[in-house]
Amino acid sequence: MAFYKETNLQETQIGKIPRDWKSVSINQLSEVRRGASPRPIGDPKYFSDKGRGWVRISDVTETYKYLRKTSQYLSEFGESKSVKVDLGDLIMSICATIGRPILVDMEACIHDGFVVFRNLSREVDTEFLFYVLQKYESKFAGMRQTGTQGNLNTKLVGSTPIPLPPLSEQRAIVGVLSVVDLAVAKVGEVIAKTERLKKGLMQTLLTRGIGHKEYKQTPIGTIPETWQTVKLEDVAEIRGNKSVSNFEKIAFIPMELIPETRIFAKYQIRAKEDVRSSTYCEAGDLLLAKITPSLENGKQGIVPSDVPNKVALATTEVFPIHCKGIDKFFLFYTLKFSKFRNKIISSMIGTTGRQRASKESVERLEIPLPPIDEQQKIAEILSNVDEKLELERNEKSKLERIKQGLMDLLLTGKIRVKVD
Repeated sequence: MAFYKETNLQETQIGKIPRDWKSVSINQLSEVRRGASPRPIGDPKYFSDKGRGWVRISDVTETYKYLRKTSQYLSEFGESKSVKVDLGDLIMSICATIGRPILVDMEACIHDGFVVFRNLSREVDTEFLFYVLQKYESKFAGMRQTGTQGNLNTKLVGSTPIPLPPLSEQRAIVGVLSVVDLAVAKVGEVIAKTERLKKGLMQTLLTRGIGHKEYKQTPIGTIPETWQTVKLEDVAEIRGNKSVSNFEKIAFIPMELIPETRIFAKYQIRAKEDVRSSTYCEAGDLLLAKITPSLENGKQGIVPSDVPNKVALATTEVFPIHCKGIDKFFLFYTLKFSKFRNKIISSMIGTTGRQRASKESVERLEIPLPPIDEQQKIAEILSNVDEKLELERNEKSKLERIKQGLMDLLLTGKIRVKVD
């Protein structure tokens, strides 16, 4: 397959494209139909153990290109109240997570948070349209209408102009991007396998330990005979605030730099007067999110050792936890473990949209306490798996950047695929 740079361009409403391409609106190529939801949505009569899949946004965000499974299924009555989609159909989310396209590879139904592209013109290849929609995801997100979650409608989607190369070139572009997609999907499968390994190791190591034969029953379940149970406040301290007025510049850790999947948080260097609302922490402290949805999403991280002066300020939406009688990495994984994190989540207070964990609920959380050397061994095993995951995620990100670069070139016609 050969590529060449295009120089014969025309100016259009979507920018410069090759002269033998068209700029057309989506509704010139396809009917755009919105899904429908049986009401009330939680009524069990609409659901079944088999039948057509009920597509939810979580099913789409957890899928890379082809939708082959859903977490719920509709009964025949539920299907009659929704919109059916079939193998080969192209759908896109238009509510909350906006502009996420997916190719349907199963019999399913969509609710009113999705649109389906039907009766496609012979001028357009379905997979080519998928890649154009994928490239336009951020554009669609920027078109959201005002409301609780923000959404699009069929008119906004249908009136969106897109580039349209000759059909043979569309298919050649699909061939190139599909190769990269296959590589991304394979790395994604490796990541999923490693994540399952980590989940299993956490379950075993944080409840059964390493090499034990004798166990005992405790308020937090079965643990090795030599382990203790303690409240978090017995082995760690949630820091109060403290002045850093003697520093002109400080390390600041906002919520977006507290990781969901890594161990260490990142930081920004800011002038003292630029940090209005913050909480004191030091290198080695564990930062645990205390608000929704950050706590549920696993937001927590350790303050890195390279923060200037070993002191930092973090967003007030986290608890800075200073470990005194427990290994900080062991506590990190203990709080990552759903068995203990969910106890904090279940005690959250406040309105549904903005709940908070209380300091008392974290301090009184009962956790296991192995001997220090076993804590360190458990943490080392889990951190090795995390290092493997980080490498795999970096590889996936690298491939996704390559794909994005190819899309920017191929879907604008700046670089073209030579078609025989």
